[in-house]
Amino acid sequence: MTTREPDGLPSQYAPAEVEARRYEIWEKAGYFQPEVRQDVSAPAFTIVLPPPNVTGSLHIGHALDHTLMDTLTRWHRMRGFRTLWLPGMDHAGIATQNVVERELAKEGTSRHDLGREAFVERVWEWKAEYGGKILGQMRRLGDSVDWSRERFTMDERLSRAVQTMFKRLYDDGLIYRDNRIINWCPRCLTALSDIEVNHEDDDGELVYIRYGATDNSNSTAGGSRADNSKNDNSKTGGGDPGGIVVATTRAETMLGDTAVAVHPDDERYAHLVGTTVELPLTGRRIPVVADSHVDPEFGTGAVKVTPAHDPNDFEIGSRHDLPRLTIMDPRGVITAPGPFEGLDRFEARPAVVAALREQGRVVREVRPYVHAVGHCDRCGTTVEPRLSLQWFVKVGPLAKAAGDAVREGRTVLHPPEMNARFFGWVDDMHDWCISRQLWWGHRIPVWYSPDGEERCVGPDEDAPEGWTQDTDVLDTWFSSGLWPISTLGWPDDTADLAAFYPTSVLVTGYDILFFWVVRMMMFGLRANADKAPEEAVPFRDVLLHGLVRDQFGKKMSKSKGNTVDPLEWIDRFGADALRFTLARGAYLGSDQAIGEDWVAGSRNFCNKLWNATRFALMNGAQAPGDDAAATIRSEAKNLAVADRWILSRLSSVIGEVTDLLGKYEFGKACEALYHFAWDEFCDWYVELAKVPLQAGDEAAAGRARRVLGFVLDQMLKLLHPVMPFVTDELWCALTGGDSVMVEAWPEFAFGDPAAEAEIASLMRLVTEVRRFRSDQGLKPGQRVPARLAGIEGTPLKGQVPAIRSLLRLTEPSGDFSASASLAAEGVTVELDLAGTVDVEAERKRMEKDLAAARKEIAQATAKLGNSSFMAKAPEQVVAKTRQRLADAEADIARLENRLAALT
Repeated sequence: MTTREPDGLPSQYAPAEVEARRYEIWEKAGYFQPEVRQDVSAPAFTIVLPPPNVTGSLHIGHALDHTLMDTLTRWHRMRGFRTLWLPGMDHAGIATQNVVERELAKEGTSRHDLGREAFVERVWEWKAEYGGKILGQMRRLGDSVDWSRERFTMDERLSRAVQTMFKRLYDDGLIYRDNRIINWCPRCLTALSDIEVNHEDDDGELVYIRYGATDNSNSTAGGSRADNSKNDNSKTGGGDPGGIVVATTRAETMLGDTAVAVHPDDERYAHLVGTTVELPLTGRRIPVVADSHVDPEFGTGAVKVTPAHDPNDFEIGSRHDLPRLTIMDPRGVITAPGPFEGLDRFEARPAVVAALREQGRVVREVRPYVHAVGHCDRCGTTVEPRLSLQWFVKVGPLAKAAGDAVREGRTVLHPPEMNARFFGWVDDMHDWCISRQLWWGHRIPVWYSPDGEERCVGPDEDAPEGWTQDTDVLDTWFSSGLWPISTLGWPDDTADLAAFYPTSVLVTGYDILFFWVVRMMMFGLRANADKAPEEAVPFRDVLLHGLVRDQFGKKMSKSKGNTVDPLEWIDRFGADALRFTLARGAYLGSDQAIGEDWVAGSRNFCNKLWNATRFALMNGAQAPGDDAAATIRSEAKNLAVADRWILSRLSSVIGEVTDLLGKYEFGKACEALYHFAWDEFCDWYVELAKVPLQAGDEAAAGRARRVLGFVLDQMLKLLHPVMPFVTDELWCALTGGDSVMVEAWPEFAFGDPAAEAEIASLMRLVTEVRRFRSDQGLKPGQRVPARLAGIEGTPLKGQVPAIRSLLRLTEPSGDFSASASLAAEGVTVELDLAGTVDVEAERKRMEKDLAAARKEIAQATAKLGNSSFMAKAPEQVVAKTRQRLADAEADIARLENRLAALT
């Protein structure tokens, strides 16, 4: 444990000794609950936490999400809102079931050995023991969520909401069961939603196959020729009346083809439309149909149609009433009678190509052929489009309502550039497959009688005796789509629902705008159709941030080895450092990069605040009272210029940060706070305040202490939403109060343009002289006799003590002899360097440096004037040479000025 100093703070900030203690204080005091505000007439501010998976751990994307949500929550709490940030977890159907199945496999058993009821009980046991790890990690980050309202998507009340919504949609004819193409995982043996499919570029092959009559003239020896090109727009075989050539990356699926399709305007195939061709290897004949979906520029302009194994082919087949032949079982094993029956799909693919090649039907093979292939998000297995009997939501009217809510401004997307993407999705949504072949999840509330009658059972109804329930469960996104309303008590008319719905803001990544945001809007609007339109939406604003990338702007992935563990950075640098780095880089709609050095820089910012507060406490800074702002304004005419300057800047920054947070411009708000706190307050005002604090004038020192304490108080409040731990620790040490998080957000009007102009002039002068001192080889703390010639005739005449303090300048003695000088801001600063700098040695050193710079210029100029070098050198080498020339020219100008200043 760090020993505390007389000022009440340890000499160094140790986040590990502050964060857990502070969080426990907040939670025990009930600060996270909206009831902390007793005024029931106060406006409400609500955020529901996007529920992390019960199997999940905190990753850097979560850390960004949570930082932004907590910043908004803490800011509104300080502004007097009844603030609710509601936490919870998603049951994550397929992910959780996979985890528990792996545990069972280690025990030598399976879910089928246990049976459904026992397996589900085992999952609940796993959830109780291991699930929710991320909730503890949220505490580490500082999330001020109301833990008393924590929810889980499989809770009894939330399950009631799921069942209610399902029945309403079912009764309204918006839920139906049908055989349609879905994403299928042959390993997990379940349908998958689009978000559960990762599309990756795989090396495959594009095989051109002749259907109908063979024509060996188009084949090389052996019936094929290899082609290593990556794309093909050949029209090969288009006009052959004896057959038609199609191209495919999945040759095994040809066993289920029931047609060949061409574009109706493609004259090459007009004579074949309405005829039939022989399907190789099967003995069947299939029709040639005309369909506008076909792209005549791709491949040969003719495509094979496999309605049971391709979503586009399914649509073509529906339009032309084609048979749907399923040629694989759920595990991806070929079931079509013949020599390929029993082969895995990936074994069948080369076997089919070999058989076609033997018959002389392979016209061309493009290898490698890079194309996007879907993979199961949970196990990595290649997804198989599969015709399957599933439950679907008819999304047409629901999607229209969601689109109208955004078009009419009832829900606003930030940034507005996301509107086009949103409308592109909701205006062209396909019906949503909601059934999953799992055991863990909300079971579909449909029951069947022994003779096949079907009935949907609501939450307050009982299924008829002797009926059996559908074995499938609902897609996880069904229950999470209800999250903003179910967590507040819907379908019951609860106090929370009345107080906190619609929620205020949803913060999430733009990558799940379609998958989650749209579903919440569809369900929220449907559930609240009886309310006024503006009260039916699930949230007023949607903030869509980008991905967090590595410091080089590369997408993070485990395969690249560039992922970061936010908890490791919290351990090393503290939660506030990570939060501030993420918030400072957050610009809505844009990806952001992050690196360890940047988090370390934010840790240094925490240390800067710590040291500034210790200085204030050790110098008797006064904690502001309730009327501090009024007191400060009343004595403004007696305040020093530096005091009026920092108060004027504080007033501007309060207005700027308040405005920026209101517009969700987190990055800009953090930049404004950083530069005010570090540059203006710590680097300038603290140094300027030392003058009255050390001058012996108690009245002036007292005013400086009041201003120092007031500005520090206001600054810690401004920083608190983003950096909660360090600011609370410092504010409590400064004021003796309970917590800054329940203090009022700063409001302070104080403008003094004259003081701002005067201190700006002082800063320019001091900066120039500091640079000059450095050029003369003086150490930063080295005191030098100096004369400030002409200062009496400038606005800086009252700043002489401050200038001398900041620049370490002593009064000139009787034997003062200026050996160097600099003019700035109407003041000539004359320095006596005798005894501090060996002028002659310094002159020789600078002349040597000057000669080196001139030599560098000669070499760089010669290279850039050499036509051979310019023609052959890489662009980056030429750019580097140009930069060397520019740097050398700047060095010469600097050295010549320094030599001229030496007298």
